[in-house]
Amino acid sequence: MLSHLRSPTALSRAFATKVKVIPHGQVGAFKKILAANRGEIATRIMRAGNELGLETSGIYSKEDRFTQHRYKADQAFVLSQSKPPVAAYLDIPTIIKICKLNNIDAVHPGYGFLSENLGFAKELEKNGITFIGPTVANLDTFGDKTSARELAKRCGVPVVEGTEDAVSTYAEARGAVESGVPGVHGPIGYPIIIKAAMGGGGRGMRVCLSPDELEANFSLASNEALAAFGDGRCFIEHYVDRPRHIEVQGLGDGTGAVVHLYDRDCSVQRRHQKCLETAPALGLPAATREALFADSLKLLKEAKYKNAGTVEFLVDKEGNHFFIEVNPRIQVEHTVTEEITGIDLVQTQIKIASGETLESLGIRQEDISTSGYAMQCRVTTEDPSEDFRPDTGKIETFRLPGGMGIRLDDGPGFPGAIITPHYDSLLVKITARAAKREEAVLKLTRALKEFRVRGVKTNKSFLLNVLANKDFVEGTVDTSFIGDNPSLVAQDASRDRGGKILKYVAEVIVNGPEESLGATGPKPAKTAQVPAAPIFDPVPVNSKKSLRQIYVDGGADAFAKAVRENEGLMITDTTWRDAHQSLLATRLRTKDILPITKATASVLSPGAYSLECWGGATFDVSMRFLRECPWERLGLLRERVPDVPFQMLLRGANAVGYTSYPDNAVFEFCRLAQNHGMDVFRVFDSLNYVENMRLGIDAVGSAGGIVESAMSYTGDVSNPNRGGYDMEYYLKVSERTCGNGYSPQHPLL
Repeated sequence: MLSHLRSPTALSRAFATKVKVIPHGQVGAFKKILAANRGEIATRIMRAGNELGLETSGIYSKEDRFTQHRYKADQAFVLSQSKPPVAAYLDIPTIIKICKLNNIDAVHPGYGFLSENLGFAKELEKNGITFIGPTVANLDTFGDKTSARELAKRCGVPVVEGTEDAVSTYAEARGAVESGVPGVHGPIGYPIIIKAAMGGGGRGMRVCLSPDELEANFSLASNEALAAFGDGRCFIEHYVDRPRHIEVQGLGDGTGAVVHLYDRDCSVQRRHQKCLETAPALGLPAATREALFADSLKLLKEAKYKNAGTVEFLVDKEGNHFFIEVNPRIQVEHTVTEEITGIDLVQTQIKIASGETLESLGIRQEDISTSGYAMQCRVTTEDPSEDFRPDTGKIETFRLPGGMGIRLDDGPGFPGAIITPHYDSLLVKITARAAKREEAVLKLTRALKEFRVRGVKTNKSFLLNVLANKDFVEGTVDTSFIGDNPSLVAQDASRDRGGKILKYVAEVIVNGPEESLGATGPKPAKTAQVPAAPIFDPVPVNSKKSLRQIYVDGGADAFAKAVRENEGLMITDTTWRDAHQSLLATRLRTKDILPITKATASVLSPGAYSLECWGGATFDVSMRFLRECPWERLGLLRERVPDVPFQMLLRGANAVGYTSYPDNAVFEFCRLAQNHGMDVFRVFDSLNYVENMRLGIDAVGSAGGIVESAMSYTGDVSNPNRGGYDMEYYLKVSERTCGNGYSPQHPLL
């Protein structure tokens, strides 16, 4: 009996499988791997590599330059911009060149694109780069569906009657169906299914119920296969009516050692494209399940299969099973197997490719068990009400779900993302795991309802309809399920309340209230009224020295003396700092400030105490976000506003950073700041830790700057009942600050 039918303690056993842990950053000879794909599978590969301590690289087309997989990689390289969007990812010479120029040790192809391309694997091997996948011999056997059928027949695995060799023309296809091939097989007979010889994923696949459908469907399947896989050949099989589609996940290490990771039910399909997958399959006879496992292992062992691969079967209503194909790659739906077995398939692929064996990894059939149920749905940008026509456009709202038992494998979706017509419409894979199948259904339903996408249509309502269907919940559906239930495609119109409110507010602001709703009064002006810029007088000439002049001529002592003797109110203007740090989210550039320097100098000269304009976060974001030199900024501002003291924030021993720096770094920083035009240094510590402030005070004094010591407080400090942080506390902090830092060379304000 399978472990997923055992007691609840199977959960702990499943995740306690004795799998060898490889030390961080040590995966054979691999240091850097490349994900030769896009979207969610590229991101999945990079995450697996990062967890193993490997450097990860990605590739992207011009059309994908803003997508997530580019930014998840440690390095990302643009593909040929002269090629069409899909062809760019099929450009083997460019990918090989990228690998050689950037010391890439291994390439993971993901699924689709070059994942089953024999020529790609050979080119990598010829250039000393490891293909993270099956061997060239495995690809030669299983990449061609006809040779895979031949192996299955030799191994005694049941197959559906069909062509032994791929056919290239309609005439060959008709002959195979109606007359058979002498000495090989007899007439196949209708209904039939046409399949791409070198592909999968539902592409290049058509069902023909009668002879008059053959020519058109063969042309469609062949052309689709040629576009997707570069090979238009197809093979033809007798079509098994209303079967279940069951597949077995396998792992091999190339030595003949193979294991299975149990089964998946992929019967919910539309045009042979899987929509929603579950693991393990429900209601499968025990004898059938064991036969599926045995035949899968028989095939993989005979081929000395290496890496991850999936053996796919059709199971008819009597429990008979028929071999379809072996997919020699990772599958889209691998997530459900990972969730019920606790084995990371992508990491295991990388380890096996690096030379590990199943034995060295501690992966033994007797130790592999399952726990609970997992269910994955593919959220796509397709409109179910329009025959699943792919939608394109800009994503306005994108909020992913979460919570216990929910896994997200996300791809190109984010607010502002442009969904193009060039690639597969998959937006995100949502996987739910629970102890019972019906609980997994509830979790997945909840996650889909939480998920918000606005701007493009999705198949979300279709998936929710599937999850609400009684036959699906009970696990008894077959591949005709969607066709038998046309109500599944009924679109649940999105209310988009938040988006509609925002649009309404914007409409009223721009065009005024709607008169038909009773609004009165004039409409807003058709053209924006630009306020007139104020005219400022030139900086006044004053016979009295400004504070800035007093400081330049007499130093910090003279400045402090002048401030203490001043009888009027003194103002510090923080407009520039606030505009930079707060109002414009740290994105105010130097060229945005310079145009107002003349007006600032006119208004503040000569009587202002200071102009706070630099230091703190402004220094950090200048370098990291704006890519500007903070010192150049300070020098330019000083040149434009020569007669107003500049002020900055200094975080004691942290200077303008977020950690303590060596003393000499703080001293040198203050020296450079003073040389570039900074005058007043407002020194503080958020916890009023005087020892931390002392270093900053001494560094400013050593540079000849003006020390303005500050204290941090909240609340009403005059309230005697507020506890330890009352007026007395702050007076003592002030006394300790002056006592520690004051000297004739370091005057404190």
